[in-house]
Amino acid sequence: MLEKFCNSTFWNSSFLDSPEADLPLCFEQTVLVWIPLGFLWLLAPWQLLHVYRSKIKRSSITKLYLAKQVLVGFLLILAAIELVLVLTEDSGQATVPAIRYTNPSLYLGTWLLVLLLQHSRRWCMQKDSWFLSVFWILSVVCGVFQFQTLIRMLLNGNNSNLAYSCLFFICYALHVLILILSAFSEKDDSSNNPSLTASFLSSITFSWYDSTVLKGYKQPLTLEDVWDIDEKIKTKTLISKFEKHMAGELQKARKAVQRRQRARAQGESRDRLPGLNKNQSQSRDILVLEEVKKKKKKSGTTKNYPKAWLVKTLFKTFYVIFLKAFVLKLVHDLFMFLNPQLLKLIISFANNRDTYVWTGYLYSVLFFVVALIQSLCLQNYFLLCFILGVNVRSTIMASVYKKALTLSNQGRKQYTIGETVNLMSVDAQKLMDVTIFIHLLWSNVLQITLSIYFLWAELGPSVLAGVGVMVLLIPINGILATKSRAIQVKNMKNKDERLKTMNEILSGIKILKYFAWEPSFKKQVHELRKKELKNLLTLGQMQSLMMFLLYLTPVLVSVITFSVYTLVNSNNILDAEKAFTSITLFNILRFPLGMLPMVISSMLQASVSTERLEKYLGGDDLDTSAIRRDHNFDKAVQFSEASFTWDREMEATIRDVNLDIMPGQLVAVVGTVGSGKSSLMSAMLGEMENVHGHITIKGTIAYVPQQSWIQNGTIKDNILFGSELDEKRYQQVLEACALLPDLKVLPGGDLVEIGEKGINLSGGQKQRISLARATYQNSDIYVLDDPLSAVDAHVGKHIFNKVLGPNGLLKDKTRLLITHSIHFLPQVDEIVVLGNGTILEKGPYSTLLANKGVFAKILKTFTKQTGPEGEATVNEDSEEEDDHGLMPSMEEIPEEVASLTMKRENSLHRTLSRSSRSSSRHRKSLKNSLKTQNVNTLKEEEELVKGQKLIKKESVQTGKVKLAIYLKYLQAMGWCLIFFIIGAYVTNSVAYIGSNLWLSAWTNDSKTYNGTNYPASQRDLRVGVYGALGVAQGVSVLLANLCSAYASTHASSILHQQLLNNILQAPMSFFDTTPTGRIVNRFAGDISMVDDTLPMSLRSWILCFLGIISTLVMICTATPIFVIVIIPLGIIYTSVQMFYVATSRQLKRLDSVTRSPIYSHFSETVSGLSIIRAFEHQQRFLKHNEVGIDTNQKCVFSWIVSNRWLAIRLELVGNLIVFFASLMMVIYRATLSGDTVGFVLSNALNITQTLNWLVRMTSEIETNIVAVERINEYIKVENEAPWVTDKRPPPGWPSKGEIRFNNYQVRYRPELDLVLNGITCDIRSTEKIGVVGRTGAGKSSLTNALFRILEAAGGQIIIDGVNIASIGLHDLREKLTIIPQDPILFSGSLRMNLDPFNNHSDEEIWKALELAHLKSFVAGLQLGLSHQVTEAGDNLSIGQRQLLCLARALLRKSKILIMDEATAAVDIETDHLIQMTIQKEFSHCTTITIAHRLHTVMDSDRIMVLDKGKIVEYGTPDELLTNSGPFYLMAKEAGIENVNSTSF
Repeated sequence: MLEKFCNSTFWNSSFLDSPEADLPLCFEQTVLVWIPLGFLWLLAPWQLLHVYRSKIKRSSITKLYLAKQVLVGFLLILAAIELVLVLTEDSGQATVPAIRYTNPSLYLGTWLLVLLLQHSRRWCMQKDSWFLSVFWILSVVCGVFQFQTLIRMLLNGNNSNLAYSCLFFICYALHVLILILSAFSEKDDSSNNPSLTASFLSSITFSWYDSTVLKGYKQPLTLEDVWDIDEKIKTKTLISKFEKHMAGELQKARKAVQRRQRARAQGESRDRLPGLNKNQSQSRDILVLEEVKKKKKKSGTTKNYPKAWLVKTLFKTFYVIFLKAFVLKLVHDLFMFLNPQLLKLIISFANNRDTYVWTGYLYSVLFFVVALIQSLCLQNYFLLCFILGVNVRSTIMASVYKKALTLSNQGRKQYTIGETVNLMSVDAQKLMDVTIFIHLLWSNVLQITLSIYFLWAELGPSVLAGVGVMVLLIPINGILATKSRAIQVKNMKNKDERLKTMNEILSGIKILKYFAWEPSFKKQVHELRKKELKNLLTLGQMQSLMMFLLYLTPVLVSVITFSVYTLVNSNNILDAEKAFTSITLFNILRFPLGMLPMVISSMLQASVSTERLEKYLGGDDLDTSAIRRDHNFDKAVQFSEASFTWDREMEATIRDVNLDIMPGQLVAVVGTVGSGKSSLMSAMLGEMENVHGHITIKGTIAYVPQQSWIQNGTIKDNILFGSELDEKRYQQVLEACALLPDLKVLPGGDLVEIGEKGINLSGGQKQRISLARATYQNSDIYVLDDPLSAVDAHVGKHIFNKVLGPNGLLKDKTRLLITHSIHFLPQVDEIVVLGNGTILEKGPYSTLLANKGVFAKILKTFTKQTGPEGEATVNEDSEEEDDHGLMPSMEEIPEEVASLTMKRENSLHRTLSRSSRSSSRHRKSLKNSLKTQNVNTLKEEEELVKGQKLIKKESVQTGKVKLAIYLKYLQAMGWCLIFFIIGAYVTNSVAYIGSNLWLSAWTNDSKTYNGTNYPASQRDLRVGVYGALGVAQGVSVLLANLCSAYASTHASSILHQQLLNNILQAPMSFFDTTPTGRIVNRFAGDISMVDDTLPMSLRSWILCFLGIISTLVMICTATPIFVIVIIPLGIIYTSVQMFYVATSRQLKRLDSVTRSPIYSHFSETVSGLSIIRAFEHQQRFLKHNEVGIDTNQKCVFSWIVSNRWLAIRLELVGNLIVFFASLMMVIYRATLSGDTVGFVLSNALNITQTLNWLVRMTSEIETNIVAVERINEYIKVENEAPWVTDKRPPPGWPSKGEIRFNNYQVRYRPELDLVLNGITCDIRSTEKIGVVGRTGAGKSSLTNALFRILEAAGGQIIIDGVNIASIGLHDLREKLTIIPQDPILFSGSLRMNLDPFNNHSDEEIWKALELAHLKSFVAGLQLGLSHQVTEAGDNLSIGQRQLLCLARALLRKSKILIMDEATAAVDIETDHLIQMTIQKEFSHCTTITIAHRLHTVMDSDRIMVLDKGKIVEYGTPDELLTNSGPFYLMAKEAGIENVNSTSF
């Protein structure tokens, strides 16, 4: 029929059976024209419908659009001309075939349609539609055939239809032009994200990313350079979609849970025996047992959470992207098996000299096309998988965050903050990893089946031998993997142990320095590290074995298969086609067999994570139904029969409370510790579980918790808390909360950055900021949980008057105040006395006093302890010590910030004391005293700028890592080993080339011996040598790996040792300016990189590099001309890599920089939940979290694209190598035999993946070597003075204990002011000296100077005639004893805490414990002296810790004792015990006591009063009290009139 249609032959195979093959013109004009047209007409309607549905505002007309439309217009005109020509030709006789009418008319319609389609794209983001691009590609490809046929006809002089040919040529040129134009992308005004507007060709090859790569190469990328992600994958969109599906699935899952429970309940009710309910009458211990059972039962019931809904929900949310990836992967896998078939064809082409040359060229082109399609599919599949992964991660992270805001207390109790953050970081990451691999499950199975099928076709049943070996090796690998997994787990424990010890060393570094204990702890860490390295070495050996097997597999498999094949039947002869096709197939098979176990194990890991996430996200929400909001209510708050509990299992904490609070009232809630005051507040805020009754609230709530919660940000941000800034009100609030003096001394005022958890603020400052935050929010009801606990008495008074009291800022608001400060109670409207969760009394102050009830009793016990001024001294150890107590534990803050806070507090006291003198002993208001201070602060301000940045910014290295760092690492490995390793790897490559050459010689035998007379000896020789070469490969890799495992362990050991030794020798100032976290990070992250990842990357890199070299060498031996191709490809390759590495490195940095704020913001949120809920700021925090996740997502997304950008370009290079190699084989086929062709191409096919890996590894090594750089940075930190010098002090020094200060000066850091400014004094032997002074006068600096924690800036200290600066630090520190301010203990046994070097016998230790009043306590412990102390001594009370520190001092028995007075909450009895022991036991010592409470030093021999780093008074207590100097004023303030009034 078609023959008639075109009036010529449609198909005849003789056309192809010639060296000059061609297709019939009729076939070209019908089928090849109709394929693209059919494609277009079928898909156009869908396309138009899609545009119509999703249209956005029309964009302006661009030159590109006009150019395309004009060209299509030309095509339309040409089609019309052709039609006219035909009609004029047709003179009535039926000479013109029908095809000449139909094609132009078809084209007319088509071009109109194309014009319409291109116009419709004006309403789309992406101006170029994918299917138009495909249409142009198809028409250009299909047109090629007709193009060359017509040219041949013209060359042969057949110019019968010249006009038609000319028209076709013009049309064809236009097609090509349009195709080129459609590769360009059009920008869109509404979006600056190039991926959205990229054309089809640009997006499948990722060319739109070029600009970013270029930018990243020129200078390091910043966050601004990375474009925002598409709205469709922003967290907000994802989460709303996810929640829609989640609601339905959760509902189903919950129903299933209820069904399970019902079934179980029915089962249980049958089993239950009657009459077991007697436990009311039983004794208490049985109740305890009941409790335990209950607990067990409870842990059993927690299993009943909704299960198996998360995966379904995720699938429903993301199924589109999932299916797209599925299709791409399927295409890729099927195309993968075309390679071996093509290889087979090309080998047979080379062996058979009769085939026409054009078939060879066709095969080469096909090779390239197949590879290209494979690459495009694979890279776009990866892109989709990674996007899916990132989206899943973002969805999970956002959902966990959202859930955290609404989770009930019952749910929250099951998770620590760390565990919740883990859900967000670790589990979300696990799910992300698994979504990337999920398709490999079916793909691996498909690949294995197809490989075995094709292999069977080649070699028949003998394939089973080879596959059998592979399958056998899987369990062996599995066993090795589980073994090494177990070692890794063990090593994680060792690592945790080592990091815990490191953490403690760093947080207690001051104590270690005071006691000269560094060597003991260094030894501890070294012991742990030794264990760790031993395991590392074993792990390295295991991995070497695994690598060995992995390497042997392909060799073994091919040896065994080929041997079996040739041995089974003498007629079986191995020829090139069979051998090399099989090898290619075995190479394909290697990947899925290796991946399958990995995929399965990562699926298992992810299933654990899914369960955890299901449990968390399916938990119950907070039930706030008992809190009723009523805006037309007459009372502010009303509790009606309210009972609340923290835990459903326990009895109620708040019981049957009835309480009415009127608007504008100030209500104080008092009661003993644990009477339920804070719980009452929590119940009001809806944080507790309701038992019965309800609470009605009118208006909004502001809340100040007992433990102040400070966000990481500026002080201003913390106070505004997301509200608009109203400058006048803001200043009022600052003044009222007594924050102005603090802001004056903090560098940067209210814009000073606060570390996380408010680390660089004192307790009092945090509390006042917390109060200011609440005050600034203009709420109706203020819930204040003991806001005055952490501030000084006078500051407390100021705050009460200015903020809370009857004349404060909040006087018209309803205030509920929990307080322990009794002297404010007369000013409140009503007092509520709580006891055991119920209200015992309520009423005004006077009424309650008159009732002589509970309240009057409490009042009595308090007044016993008040000083003469009537201010409860309970509050005396308040903010000044709080500031002071901060100092040793401040990880991230250097002294000066703390000392500034102290300066502030003390200048405050000072101005107060001066003013009280001048105005006939009347106290001025705080505000006036601040005015007097203003004069001094100006000077301070200017000097401040020097110390303003407290924490040095962590240096982020940009750019390339220096060569010196690589050398440092290699040197640590040992040069001899390195040469040996490289030698072994080279041997492996040589053996690899050898075995390939041998195989091609073997297959060549098939030509010489025709199968009939193949001698057995020859056969055995071939098999034997092939096998031997294979084994040689494996063994050399094994040796190289074992050596590298040993060398890398050696390097790790050396680097860690240098790092640890140097950090312990660093001066104290280093620890003050470097956050502990940063140092620990060197010991954790960076060391583990050097341990695990770096050696692996180096090994892989060498293997890849040598693999590529050997492949290229083999190609060049066959066809030397190939060198010409290698050079340009090499240049492209290296340039691509250079561009990529720069960009990728920076993007990876940006990823980690943007990721950590998400987690820290999350843990901040979890710890401040009650506040966020109370202020009702959930939405703002959610928004913040979404923005954070999106910022991170855009970096990750960009990083993913950069990887795909690289991969597609490298694969192109690899594909070109294959193409040129096959081309050479065709061109030089006269000189080559089939076996050479096979051996070259089967190796060339392998090169693409290896090239890809090489760049990956190069960039990975660059990333990982940074760890060595960072470790090196800390190995180079400058050290303090040597621990022991040549000059040793005389034995028995100091025998007398005389201390002389000669004009001694000291400063904390070179750029700061002097803290001790010329101190001169003598301390006689066995004298007891008290040192007093306001906060920041330099008292603690005095101890630091004696221990040479600070080195002198001038002058000297002489002890018993020896200048302490002249001897080693340990010689000095071992001879002095200190009882530090903060009792710091280390985890380990009690004995280790007292005597880490085991210098003392057990008797001595028990004696010391007895004197420290701890003997009975320690003897009562199960393990006695080996009792384990937990981290920071958390399992002992503060009093016990303080007594342990005293026992330490008693053991040292040195002549000089320094006491930095304990400010931690030591109760009065302990304090008394310590004082008594010291008086008795240290009577023969020179004692220096640094006092914060004057009572403690009133019985000293002499008292030294410091102020601003100078001695202002020095004499006996009596003398000082009779002069009315500074000491007298301080004493008066503390209520001490004479030496004897020191009763407690």
